[in-house]
Amino acid sequence: MVVKVAIWGVLILSSLLLVMTVFRSRGGTRVLASLGVNVVVAAFLLYLLNLLSGYTHIELPINTATLGTATVLGVPGVLLLIGVKVVLL
Repeated sequence: MVVKVAIWGVLILSSLLLVMTVFRSRGGTRVLASLGVNVVVAAFLLYLLNLLSGYTHIELPINTATLGTATVLGVPGVLLLIGVKVVLL
């Protein structure tokens, strides 16, 4: 129980320090806005892909791993996820 509280404390403290560091820099709000837009676009692409799964027969779950890959890599990331699903699964 004490270990869980310590881990949560470290997580919250490090998150607060990260937010403080980002907002202190001059371009910090631009970085957060850009990241937010990328997450929204990635979620929309994955949702659109799942919406069209009746035609394509390809479904990708919207979870942290797929959303993170699509956020960082964009459309090539979604194509990478599709390729991994087709080849490996």
